[in-house]
Amino acid sequence: MNKIGSDSNYQVKEGVQVIYLAGGCFWGLEKLVQSIPGVLDGTSGYANGNLTKPTYQQVCNGDTEFRETVRVEYDPKIVSLETILYAYFSVIDPTIENRQGNDRGSQYQTGVYYSDEESKVIVERVVAIEKERVSHFVVEVKPLENFYEAEEYHQNYLDKNPTGYCHISKFEFDKVKNIVVDASKYKKPEKDEISKNLSDIEYNVTQKAATEKPYSHEYDELFEEGIYVDIVTGEPLFSSKDKYDSGCGWPAFDKTIDENTIVEKKDNSFGMIRTEVVSRVGNSHLGHKFENDPVSPNGIRYCINGSSLRFIPKVNMEKEGYGYLLGIFS
Repeated sequence: MNKIGSDSNYQVKEGVQVIYLAGGCFWGLEKLVQSIPGVLDGTSGYANGNLTKPTYQQVCNGDTEFRETVRVEYDPKIVSLETILYAYFSVIDPTIENRQGNDRGSQYQTGVYYSDEESKVIVERVVAIEKERVSHFVVEVKPLENFYEAEEYHQNYLDKNPTGYCHISKFEFDKVKNIVVDASKYKKPEKDEISKNLSDIEYNVTQKAATEKPYSHEYDELFEEGIYVDIVTGEPLFSSKDKYDSGCGWPAFDKTIDENTIVEKKDNSFGMIRTEVVSRVGNSHLGHKFENDPVSPNGIRYCINGSSLRFIPKVNMEKEGYGYLLGIFS
């Protein structure tokens, strides 16, 4: 491996790759990454500062340039770097500098620090997608310069102190435990390719957040067995098992195949307060999520534009590379 930065304690291990993530207090981020299947270890520490072997007290002074960071060791045969990065971005606010949750100070600045060229390429690709979701992006994206492990009492802190403070919710911990869809399998094409491959309505819906007319898409009344994927990237999003007739005029689902493949955003357009949903890898506008739907089996309604989806019948899933999801029909 071509090392770009230096980690005073880590020894390169065969079949193990590493990324360094800063996301506010390292107690929570450490537990989050350790919850992801395929992550072998998460170690709390301090990255990219101006001292040698800093102490927690020194870092808290705010003038060392160190960030509370977690070294993430993972098995790339089980989990991809893309999947880890999207999980990381799902629990941070990338628009805030030197703060996450209730924690304030330069040590809580968010950052992604890579230690080899292969990781750099992946990081930059994921970051480009995440930048599309917000108007102001302040996450540091840099090569690793140095990393020092934090004191022992910081390691596995939330396991030792289950009621300890954490800015990451239990729901978010549980969500990443159940990752099913590998983000690295799906790529967002270049803009000109997207435009070339989509109809006008498909392009306007997915790329410009337009809304198709109600009752206008064939998927509204389609209930054949199969899955619905992002029309732009092919990332699987919904299953026919979770589709129901809501009467709203658009395809409706009460859950996703994998909660991690959907990103929720606040939408205050048209004088309404709604939750927009976009796809994880493609950042394609899909539709909106509503709660307390009296028709939905669980009260949740994902109201989705058919033009943002491509339906793959169950009989074609194996052939099209989605055989790993056939178990959802068991």
